[in-house]
Amino acid sequence: MWCRAVAHDVPSQRKAGIAVAVPLSILDLALIGPGETARESFDASVETAQHAEEWGYQRIWYAEHHNMSSIASSATSVLIAHVAAHTEKIRLGAGGIMLPNHAPLTIAEQFGTLETLHPGRIDLGLGRAPGSDQKTMRALRRDPASADSFPQDVLELQAYLAGKSRIPGIDAIPGKGTNVPLYILGSSLFGAKLAAMLGLPYAFASHFAPNALEDAVAIYRREFQPSEQLAEPHVIAGLNVIAADTTDEALTAFQEAKRQRVNLLLARDRKFTDEEADMVLESPAGQQVLQMTKYSAVGTATEVKDYVERFAKHADADELIVASSAPRREGRLRSLQLLAEATDLVSV
Repeated sequence: MWCRAVAHDVPSQRKAGIAVAVPLSILDLALIGPGETARESFDASVETAQHAEEWGYQRIWYAEHHNMSSIASSATSVLIAHVAAHTEKIRLGAGGIMLPNHAPLTIAEQFGTLETLHPGRIDLGLGRAPGSDQKTMRALRRDPASADSFPQDVLELQAYLAGKSRIPGIDAIPGKGTNVPLYILGSSLFGAKLAAMLGLPYAFASHFAPNALEDAVAIYRREFQPSEQLAEPHVIAGLNVIAADTTDEALTAFQEAKRQRVNLLLARDRKFTDEEADMVLESPAGQQVLQMTKYSAVGTATEVKDYVERFAKHADADELIVASSAPRREGRLRSLQLLAEATDLVSV
């Protein structure tokens, strides 16, 4: 059974029946499914956001990725604007913008524009990875050493948004004085230390890089320094979710999702068959792919709710951001609906 298969990952420390104590948010990867177009992906993102707003989710974030045929969120701020125009109140943002790919002034202008158009609804999560491979990084004109200045770039961006530019005579217009809230994203101890030092919320990418979760959160909470934006530490932890009407249906979707990930990360000139993908998953390289899915809530609504509650405790999280890894659009939407209904999100 699913519960036995993953019980070692998240200790069971909460009694059954206790409602989820933390808000739930969504990471929408803007996936382009087999045979789908980018436009269909954008339509799905709008539909997801409209339902998520109705169901009571806290926020939806979109991630900056480049040169990936299955992900349509490369122009992240443009997608946020499109979804914001078709929703009313749910918070929307980047999870995240890979700041070394951009000038801080440009991002301040983009997100200052978004905040001006949709006041009180925009978040700006920041990461330092390229969001791509080495060839794409060169195509982006990104200096390989640009990640080294990430802390300084965050401060420069923050100053633009606060109307306290660090460069005399240079302002972000729009952007100046909008104070768009910043979040530091990470999958290592570096981001935890930076977020703590700057007094910013910290979002850990445990949905694909789980290994440092506990250490990173502990360091962040221990070293946190209050700031104008945030008086107390705030941790957001990522979690994969596949909820379905039956456990078998959810497990079948989970296996298909793992096969898709193997094809995305390890296939070369052709797509693996299901049998080949399953064999790869048993190899050392496949085990590394499986490790990325360590924190995955898979099962019926009740089973997923139980896992979510235990994971929130395990991660010492103030908020969870879930990525529905179901392989098809209708399955992803159903997962989010079942999770919302099971956890009574409207009352959170």
